[in-house]
Amino acid sequence: MADPRPQRPSLPQGLLPLAVAGLAAALVAQMVARDARYWVPLLALLAWLIVPAILGRMRVRRLLMSGDVEQLINSWQGSLGPGPRANTITPLVRATAYAAYGWTEAARRALNRVEPGPAWDAALEQRMFVEALLDAFEGDRESAICKAATLEAMPMSAAGPLARRRVHLLRRGLAALTRAFAHTSQGGDSGLLAKAAKASPLVYWAMRYAAAIVAVDGGRVRDVAGLLSDAPQWPAESAFREYHDELLARAGLASKAAV
Repeated sequence: MADPRPQRPSLPQGLLPLAVAGLAAALVAQMVARDARYWVPLLALLAWLIVPAILGRMRVRRLLMSGDVEQLINSWQGSLGPGPRANTITPLVRATAYAAYGWTEAARRALNRVEPGPAWDAALEQRMFVEALLDAFEGDRESAICKAATLEAMPMSAAGPLARRRVHLLRRGLAALTRAFAHTSQGGDSGLLAKAAKASPLVYWAMRYAAAIVAVDGGRVRDVAGLLSDAPQWPAESAFREYHDELLARAGLASKAAV
């Protein structure tokens, strides 16, 4: 039951950090206006705070785009830990990583180990995302399109405008991916797949292979080389290895990444 007592108005979630940042920027500007020598320590402090975070994000991005799914899972393992949600979240995280890199059999095994629990309902969106990817890669195109459409219509659980925008973009990207694998792409899907790949390095290669399919189906075979030129050397466990060879062959190019 809702609390009947009057509630104090509160700032929208995500607005407080912006307000704090704006106040800090105003204070810094005032200090520098009084004495330009403050620039040196302020810039040093800014670098000390920001540079490690930037380098960390770059390392994570390189790992996500490397295609090394086992290393990625190992890097995540320590942050999961035990708890009442572990039997749901831990195998689901593994399934997500495997699915994103085309390891369909390993992803299905991980999904089968996901147990209902406190996090079951909260993980519905992620479970549907993984299942739609796997259905698309395994050839169950109709099921993949249906699940992507259902996911796109679900209410948003993400907080904050930036997070909501990213989730919305990934949902639309997934829908475009399922259409690509069903060879029923729509106008604008190529751009949508490119935006989704940029929004999340985890699904970068899944979106790129979908974009390559769209390019081949649209007769733009010259675009395939650019989309796949820096692809990792996919192992036999990944469906991307077969897609890579087939797409390059259809584009009249020799395979370099999958050997």
